[in-house]
Amino acid sequence: MSKIRITKQFAFETGHALYGYDGKCKNVHGHSYKLDVTVIGHPIADTTHVKYGMVIDFSDLKKIVKEEIVNVFDHATVFNKNTPHIELANELESRGHNVLLVDYQPTSEMMVIDFADKISRRLPANISLYSLKLQETATSYAEWYAHDN
Repeated sequence: MSKIRITKQFAFETGHALYGYDGKCKNVHGHSYKLDVTVIGHPIADTTHVKYGMVIDFSDLKKIVKEEIVNVFDHATVFNKNTPHIELANELESRGHNVLLVDYQPTSEMMVIDFADKISRRLPANISLYSLKLQETATSYAEWYAHDN
């Protein structure tokens, strides 16, 4: 049977700041991110299986991405914990803000690498992450493809 790719789209709001950057993004600001998650696999061929004909149930994929990405990053402010932004992060947290500290510069490029790792670990063995597209603005996005990595 043929391999099929399926894609589910997600949206979340996240703030961040890029420490050491030489442009406006050094300031705390936010984006309305859009994330396309594409997986690849063979549709289930067992006619007695409740998910017959599916590569993965969209609701199962949604559960994984919501738990690993959307619920974590939505309405959070992301900072690289290895920069002086840690002081700002601590201040925001002390005031009840949702702050997420990561081991990388929180650019779209690095976030999509992080997301690929998190999603891949949760997929069933017979399904692979094919690609991710993380759109930061209407005209700017980062893509991750399994065949490139």
